[in-house]
Amino acid sequence: MEWIVTECVVAAGCTLEVSAAFVGEDILVCLQGGKRPHLGCVVQTEPRESLTGDGSVSATSSVLNFPGHKDEVVCRWMAEKISKELGKRVVCTGGFHKDGISAEEIREVQMAVEQLTERLVKRLR
Repeated sequence: MEWIVTECVVAAGCTLEVSAAFVGEDILVCLQGGKRPHLGCVVQTEPRESLTGDGSVSATSSVLNFPGHKDEVVCRWMAEKISKELGKRVVCTGGFHKDGISAEEIREVQMAVEQLTERLVKRLR
């Protein structure tokens, strides 16, 4: 397997990087960044018809989190967005860490993840 897409941005004064690869028809995503990149969680997502009954696409996710890690928030959002947009199963793993991160910096990281995800979806189409 070869990482076919890598995108980087700077958020909260740290580099945030996402890489993706196709594994058959499925997509593997790794999000990492901050002062101590790590594997804080694994999110497994599958697209499905929304329960609203309006024909839209939603996603079902399962999450494994290491204790004390909040990486699920961004990894789950990213996995579900990619899964819904591309109609593929997605596994996303990764972690971002910065000591003493402020609420404003957390919002900056979340916005950067949204930007990275949009770029990733376009490149994976």
